[in-house]
Amino acid sequence: MIRFLVQRLLLAVLVLWLVSLLVFIGCEILPGDVAQLALGQFATPENVAALRIEMGLGQPAPQRYLNWLLGMLQGDWGQSITTRTPVVTMLAERAANTALLAGITTLIAVPLSIGLGLVMSLGTGGRLDRAGSVVILGLSATPEFLIATLAVLLLAVKLHWFPAVAYLTPGAGAWETAQALFLPVATLVIVVTAQIARMTRAIIGNLLDQPFAEMAMLKGVPRYRIVGQHALIMAVGPLANIVALNVAYLVSGVVVVETIFAYPGLARLMTDAVQARDMPVVQACAMLFSTVYVVLILLADALANAFDPRLSSARAEGKSS
Repeated sequence: MIRFLVQRLLLAVLVLWLVSLLVFIGCEILPGDVAQLALGQFATPENVAALRIEMGLGQPAPQRYLNWLLGMLQGDWGQSITTRTPVVTMLAERAANTALLAGITTLIAVPLSIGLGLVMSLGTGGRLDRAGSVVILGLSATPEFLIATLAVLLLAVKLHWFPAVAYLTPGAGAWETAQALFLPVATLVIVVTAQIARMTRAIIGNLLDQPFAEMAMLKGVPRYRIVGQHALIMAVGPLANIVALNVAYLVSGVVVVETIFAYPGLARLMTDAVQARDMPVVQACAMLFSTVYVVLILLADALANAFDPRLSSARAEGKSS
């Protein structure tokens, strides 16, 4: 297990280094002069040249990459071109909002989706399973911008139950915060629940078709006992990977939801930075998203390895010998 974790950790470091290289190259090949775009079209050539020197754009690209990478490793993520504030400060403000949105969605969606998937798998082929499969498949195929738009039109514009803009007022109470977060959280819960429930039902259904499950059913073992005592434990690894991918989506892939509800999160910060050609912010957001994704996948792999029945039996045989 320790060797497995060390190998995965080294692989994660390699992946993040390759991602940093791709992020830097991608920002380099973007059209337009960053200094000119930051100062505007009426800036004098002297001011543009001075800003280029201040940003270190006169240095060779490999030297700038090394300076950026070493600074990032030391906690210095640079300074925003548009606001002249440290990028770390901007990330800290938005990261708390994104963590709040992703955390609430995860706490609601993961138990709900796994529960729905288990209930559907227990009644495979029944009315509940067929109806649930149709609904979940339809929700999985529905883009989040359509769900968010319909939620705003119905619950905010027509019924006036919730605000259309998810603005988090500093010092607001729990009720005001809950009202502001309801629509974006509900949209993400619908999207994530549909994805995880569909995969949970497929994973448990495949396990119930295995010979061990069929033999247990022939012996009269109830279906729910087979799921609870055997199939669910064997499904921990695949389910962990599915949950990790969806949580990573909540952190980095909710650009549409944050834009529709004007939510001040990291994804919207990155889109605004791309439009303003604020490269330090773009690079920092991209690396932060990639790090969260890699860490979540690493944790999912560790869980899958710990609950793998083949590895568990091998470790038990090793101890007995």
